[in-house]
Amino acid sequence: MTRNRVKLLEHYRTKVQRELYHAPWILRITEHYDKPVPVLIIKERIQPADREDAQGLKAPRSILKERGLIYGQSQLRCLPIIRTIISRVQNDAGIPLELNRFFSGKRITFRGNLPLDEEAGVKLALIFKLQERIKELDRVELIARRVERFTKEEAAYWYSRITSFGPVANRWAAAGMKIILAGHGGDKKGVKEMLEGLRNI
Repeated sequence: MTRNRVKLLEHYRTKVQRELYHAPWILRITEHYDKPVPVLIIKERIQPADREDAQGLKAPRSILKERGLIYGQSQLRCLPIIRTIISRVQNDAGIPLELNRFFSGKRITFRGNLPLDEEAGVKLALIFKLQERIKELDRVELIARRVERFTKEEAAYWYSRITSFGPVANRWAAAGMKIILAGHGGDKKGVKEMLEGLRNI
């Protein structure tokens, strides 16, 4: 085991791991046999009062619910943006958790869970959900870059629009948001111009 990896695991054990038990969102870095490694999965913590399956339970606990995932080429295009988003995560005392350290280097070797605050969680959930079924990588990156620039309140609002109004309304909202953020597949020139502008900011 390299010295850097030892330091990273020590950082995880002493600074990061303790936050997992109450963080509102969790980013899981894992492997699926049928997908390129690693797979990034975003999970939301559902509190006992918000659980739909807690009736009859004497002491219900919070549960983690999967809200989206990303892997392969789409993940590679979004990694710089993901790294930026998670680099801002702090603990309750305002101390940065330095989660971007787990995404340094050419390959992500860490496997496990990382705690996220509300802003990072909803932004990654938006990116992971909106990139689904989009083949054009420029559009995927454009979505990620524009979501990264949202305020916490904007991200929370748009996340609620694609998750809280029933299957049909959620689907329509997601489809509309994809166009708002990244145009459509036939507008390659416009997408490229918008993307280059954001890359240069």
